[in-house]
Amino acid sequence: MSRVLQLFDVSDVQCLVKKSYKCFLCPRITKRTDRFAISKSHRLVVNRISGRTPSDGDFLCNKCRHVCKSYVKGSEKAKKIVQACTSSTCTPQPSVTPVSPPSVQLPFPSSARGHSSCCICKRPGPKLIVVPVDIRHQIFISKEIIIPAGARCCPNHLHGNIGDLEPTADTTTVNRSTITQLIKFLRSEIQRQEKTRLDFNSEKTLSDAEYRDLMGISKDSFKDLLLFVEGKVRPTPTRSVRTSLAIFLMKLRGGESNRVLSTLFNVSKSSIRRCISSVRSALSGRFVHENLGFQHISRAEIIQHHTRQLAQTLFETSPGNQAILVMDGTYIYINKSGNFQFQRQSYSLHKGRPLVKPLIIVSTTGYYLSVMGPYLARNNDASILKHVMKSNIEDICNWVEKDDIFVVDRGFRDSLDFLEELGIQAHMPSFMSKGEKQMTTESANTSRLVTKIRWVVESANSRIKQWKYLQHVLPTSQIPYIGDFIRIVCAICNRYMKPLSNGNATEDESLGCKMLFLSKQVNALQQHVEEHHLDRRSVCWEPVDDLKGFPYLDEEQLRNLTCGIYQLRLSPSYAQEHLEGNCQIHVHKEEPGLVRVRLQSRHVSSRSYQLWIRYDEASVTAWYCKCRAGARVVGMCSHIAAILWFLGNARHRISSGFGVRNWGDFVDDANNIPTPVDESESSEGELSGTEE
Repeated sequence: MSRVLQLFDVSDVQCLVKKSYKCFLCPRITKRTDRFAISKSHRLVVNRISGRTPSDGDFLCNKCRHVCKSYVKGSEKAKKIVQACTSSTCTPQPSVTPVSPPSVQLPFPSSARGHSSCCICKRPGPKLIVVPVDIRHQIFISKEIIIPAGARCCPNHLHGNIGDLEPTADTTTVNRSTITQLIKFLRSEIQRQEKTRLDFNSEKTLSDAEYRDLMGISKDSFKDLLLFVEGKVRPTPTRSVRTSLAIFLMKLRGGESNRVLSTLFNVSKSSIRRCISSVRSALSGRFVHENLGFQHISRAEIIQHHTRQLAQTLFETSPGNQAILVMDGTYIYINKSGNFQFQRQSYSLHKGRPLVKPLIIVSTTGYYLSVMGPYLARNNDASILKHVMKSNIEDICNWVEKDDIFVVDRGFRDSLDFLEELGIQAHMPSFMSKGEKQMTTESANTSRLVTKIRWVVESANSRIKQWKYLQHVLPTSQIPYIGDFIRIVCAICNRYMKPLSNGNATEDESLGCKMLFLSKQVNALQQHVEEHHLDRRSVCWEPVDDLKGFPYLDEEQLRNLTCGIYQLRLSPSYAQEHLEGNCQIHVHKEEPGLVRVRLQSRHVSSRSYQLWIRYDEASVTAWYCKCRAGARVVGMCSHIAAILWFLGNARHRISSGFGVRNWGDFVDDANNIPTPVDESESSEGELSGTEE
C-alpha cells in the first residue's frame, strides 16, 4: 500500500514546462528523456490497473514501468501492488490537478511573464507580487490583454492603478486549463451582471440624467470624483472601484439601507459596509482638503468671486477689503445612546430628541467655506462660535481680519460682544422689546436687510439635507463619521453644483440702493391708521364684492414691491383660504383708494391680522399690517403680498382655485360628529308630507 502512495507522489510537479509529458498511469509530469513506450507485455497490466486501453502514443514513467515489469516476471510484491491499485478502496487519486502543456495559440496580445520585473510598468524588483487570477481576468476584459499565470507586478497595480499596459507579444500561447478558467470566469461574470440591477462598470449603461437621479451628480462629475478614489479603494471580484463609489454616493443621496444596496448590486451587506468605509476614508483626504475649509481658498478669492454685490451694497462695505460670511447651525438626528451621559448631552430640549449640531459657514453666494463640528446638542450657536474662534480651528483667526462681517441669526446673540472685541461686525435680525407686539418700522426694515442676505445659509442647510442619509435618524455607530459625511457632501456641492445665489452685479446694486433708501423711510399709513383709530372703527368701512379701480400688477411689479419672491410663493395659499373662508374686502367710505382686509394666520387658528393698502390708478403707494413685521416698508409681509397678488394679478387670470388642494377632505376629523336625527320626528315629517 505504501508503494502505491509512493508511486503517485507528484509533489515535484512543475505546472508550466514546455515539451512535458504525462504518464498514462500516474499524474507525474516527466521530461522527454524519462518517458518509456508501453510494450505489448505491459499493456495487459496497464489495462488491469487503469481500466483503459493505451494507444501507441501513450507512455509510462520509470516507476510505473518497473512495476509492470516486476508483475510480468511474477514478483509477489508487484502482484500485491497491482491488486491494491485495482481494488475499489485503493484507487489512486492524483494529489495535484494535471495541467496540460501550453499548446493553444490565441490571437490576443500578452504581457511579459518574467519574475524579475513588473509585467505592467517593467520596473525591476525586489518587491513584486504574483498577479492574482481575478486581476488577470479583469485586465483581459477591460484591455483585451492576457497576463500569463505566474507573472509578477508592483503592489500598487493591485489597487486599480494599471495605466497604459503595453503588450510584448501579439499572440498568446496558453494551455487548456487557462482557457477553462477564463471561460468559467466569463460565465460567472455574465451571471453576476444579469443578477445585478445596476451596472456602473460601463459608462454607456446609464444616462447622465440617471446618474443625477441616483447619485446627485452628472456622469462627468462622477468620472472626476473617481480620480480621487482610484488607488485608495481596492477592487474585489464582486465590485469594482466605480461600483464602490456608486454605492457610497447612492447611500448618501438616497439614504437606502445596506440591505437594499446589497439587493441592487448583488453584493453582500458586509461588503457594502466595507465599501462605504473605504470610500469615505478616501474622499475625506485630498478631495475634502482641496474643496472645503478655510485653507483651501484664499480670502481674496472669496471676496472677488463668492460675494454678491447686493451684500456689499446693503452692508456698505469697502470693495475688495471686507469678507462677508453667513453662518448657522444645523441638526443631524441620532438614536438614543446606551451611554447615559452622552444621552443627556446629546438631547435637545428645543427639538425634544437627541441630535448633534455642525456649524455651517458659507459665503453670500452659498459657497461652503467650512464645516465645524459636529457639537453636542447642549451647545448653542453662540458657544459653538466662541469655541471655534478661541480654539482657532482651521486657523480661522488668521483668515478673518478686522471689520469683516458675520451675518447670523438670533441664536448668536450671546456672542455679539465677543465678536465686537475681535473687531468683527455682526449683523443679526432685531428683537422685539419686552411687552411689544409688533416691531417698529426701523427694526423691521433692518431685519429685512439681514434676512435678505442670511437666507442663503438656510438654503445651504437644505441642500445638505437633500442627501437623504443625513436627513434620516442615524444610528449611534455612525456618530464618529457624521462630520466626514457632511464635509464630503459640502465638498461635492462646491465642486460640482451651481451656486445657490449668483445675482447680477448691476441688478444687485440697484436693488441694494433701493432697499437702503426704503429702510430710512417711515410708514405713513401706519401713522394714519393709529391716529384715526381705523383698526377699531367699523362704521366707516363697507364690504365690496368686486373691487374696481385697483391697478393691474404684473409679476415684475410684484417682485419690485416685495423685494423678493418668498412672500409671493405663499400668496396662493393665503388667497385660497381667503376665497374659501368668510374673509371680505372692505373699502373706506370717505377715503377712496384705501382698503382693509382681515386675514387668518397660517400658524395659529385663533389669530387673525388686519391690514390696510392704499393705492391709486397706477400703483400701490402704501401698506401696513398688524403682524409682527407688518410695519416695514422694505418689502412687505406675506399677508399684504397675498392681497396684492390676488387683487392686482390673480383675479384677472384665474377664475376659480389656485391649485392649492385641501387634503383634509381625505382625512377624518373626530371633532365633526353628525347630529343624530330623532326617528319620531322623522316619521311625523313623512306623514305630514304624505297628507299634503
